[in-house]
Amino acid sequence: MSTDAAEIRNALVRLRRTTGLPVAFGGLVEAGRPQMRISELSGTSTAALRALAVVSGSGLGGKAVALARPCAVADYSVSRQISHEYDAPVAAEGLRSIVAVPVVVRRRVRGVLYGALRTVQPLGDRVLSATMEAARDVEQALVVREEARELVTAAGPAGPAGADPVSREQVREAHAALRALAPRISDPELRAELLDACGLLTPRQPERAALAPRELDVLACVAAGATNAAAAERLGLRPETVKGYLRSAMRRLGAHTRGEAVAAARRAGLLP
Repeated sequence: MSTDAAEIRNALVRLRRTTGLPVAFGGLVEAGRPQMRISELSGTSTAALRALAVVSGSGLGGKAVALARPCAVADYSVSRQISHEYDAPVAAEGLRSIVAVPVVVRRRVRGVLYGALRTVQPLGDRVLSATMEAARDVEQALVVREEARELVTAAGPAGPAGADPVSREQVREAHAALRALAPRISDPELRAELLDACGLLTPRQPERAALAPRELDVLACVAAGATNAAAAERLGLRPETVKGYLRSAMRRLGAHTRGEAVAAARRAGLLP
């Protein structure tokens, strides 16, 4: 299962837990194709919906993809708000009331989350809000992962030691940006994945972790040319807190100035 699909699956589990919905399912829009494929099922009793390809504009999910906004029906089988290409698999699962919320990343629909009941009744605002929140969680995870990929790609495969000055600065800026992104991620697996990507930008693996994570975050920003105020804004910290982390990093590295601390961290393989 891809990491993007795993985000969908985790969101569905959280959605059922927070709303009490008996069924949730979803999937990702296929690259280069105007359709979404349902791949993740939670609470279903059959495999009728698995691998179902939902074309943009068709059915409830296809309508959500086409309009890039949430759509809901109180009784799927007789609703006049949607087309009915997928009545058979929906009926096989016994679903009646359904909500579909698109996952929109950078103005592009990347997937759809569904929540459903096996009874005919309107899905209230609480369920709609919870489904939208679950979709936003997926959106944030996908955005962060895309940003990480772009930063690593922009830095290029060459390490800073053999690169020209412009490339070295790109690597250092990418490293600082990745370090700043990591604390915003609640998913521990995704956070570890991002930090692993960050580690690819250092010239070598450090023999030991000489700095605490936040000390390294601050020093990475400083190494990229940020002032204390700019580092604070980037990391979501107060300027006084940034100063404290910087002083602690300098003490650990035996440095007396910011520049000495950066140089020592680079020699130790902690920074690119």
